[in-house]
Amino acid sequence: MSKPTSASTGLFRYSLGVTLATLGLVCMGGLVTSKGVGMAVPDWPTSFGYNMFALPISTWKTGGIFDEHTHRIWASTVGLLVVFLTRWVGGAESRRTLASIGFIELTVGVGLLAFAGSNWRNEAHFLMGISAVVLLAAATPWGRSPSSSTAVRMAWMAFWTVQIQGSLGGLRVVLDQWTVAGTTGGILFGVAHGCLGQLFFALLVCLTFRLAPTWNSIRRPDAESYPKLLSRMACVLVLGQLLLGLLMRHQHAGLAIPDLPLAHGQIWPATDAASLERYSARRDGFEPITAFQIHIHMLHRLNAILTLAGVVAVFFKTRALPPETGARRMASVWFGLVCTQFTLGILTVLYDKPADIATAHVAVGSLSLSAGILTAWLCGRTNPVKAAEHVGKTSIPQMTTPAAVG
Repeated sequence: MSKPTSASTGLFRYSLGVTLATLGLVCMGGLVTSKGVGMAVPDWPTSFGYNMFALPISTWKTGGIFDEHTHRIWASTVGLLVVFLTRWVGGAESRRTLASIGFIELTVGVGLLAFAGSNWRNEAHFLMGISAVVLLAAATPWGRSPSSSTAVRMAWMAFWTVQIQGSLGGLRVVLDQWTVAGTTGGILFGVAHGCLGQLFFALLVCLTFRLAPTWNSIRRPDAESYPKLLSRMACVLVLGQLLLGLLMRHQHAGLAIPDLPLAHGQIWPATDAASLERYSARRDGFEPITAFQIHIHMLHRLNAILTLAGVVAVFFKTRALPPETGARRMASVWFGLVCTQFTLGILTVLYDKPADIATAHVAVGSLSLSAGILTAWLCGRTNPVKAAEHVGKTSIPQMTTPAAVG
């Protein structure tokens, strides 16, 4: 086995740094949502009319502006880091593609600014800002052969995802009052922004894992011994749990039910008008509780139990694998994270949703999804030697003709 070069080790460390920065961004986003300060800065991509990087420090004094603006600066920094990660993973061959993308984004941005009117001005400025970073990455002269095809594909997925994520975050601000079927644009784009953010972080975790110098040393025994379907189903449950959690936070449903293990003293709370009025009376200073908030909260609790059961099943199923197998170790990490997540969810309810515990709940949820996807990925890998043996055993043997015998 070849020894990892300093270049590959450097790329792994850089990718790890980008991933950790993204975890911090997820925590910051959870804090903004928990505090309800997503609209503390009402314009985008500017901040109170300033370029976001030139906003005077004196305007950051209030907590809401500080949290939201820090989230924006942090997100922009992560976006820049991801563009250069794509450049590094893609090697010198990525320069031409990045140059083309940057030129197209710049052209579209200038066109929107010139011909589409004021309604598209925000998106035009966003595209022009991104194009500058992309063109700078394309102009970077260092040469390097690309990483594995899997890593290159994942890096390009991260490249496009971070741009879509930035747009969704901006639209959450610009279209906050836009209404569809009684739901504001702030909630719709906020949920989409949060969900994609979780997947984006998981993608970077998988990319970093693939770039690790020890990747090729992970043993791959017979794929038939892996719980492939079970691990994927458990991943779906985790993703569904995170989506329900996002709906709860944006609908402020986390405090709709203040007790555990019962809910308003019942197995499933009543949602008639009189009951809702009684629940709301216990929560002074907040909007009245709705039936939708009650149902979302209860579904989140129910799915938490199903998710824990699914991950526990994967954990015990992988105990039969050899100790040096990646899937066995990752399933253990996943099990620990989901247990921690379950505990934080209980504490969030019992302590009346404090911002620090709620943010930790969001962060561990992101790590749980990442560990689950990695576990499912390792469970789905096939051993080339075993696969070849399987194909050889199942292929139709050639018929021996009499002439050949003779």
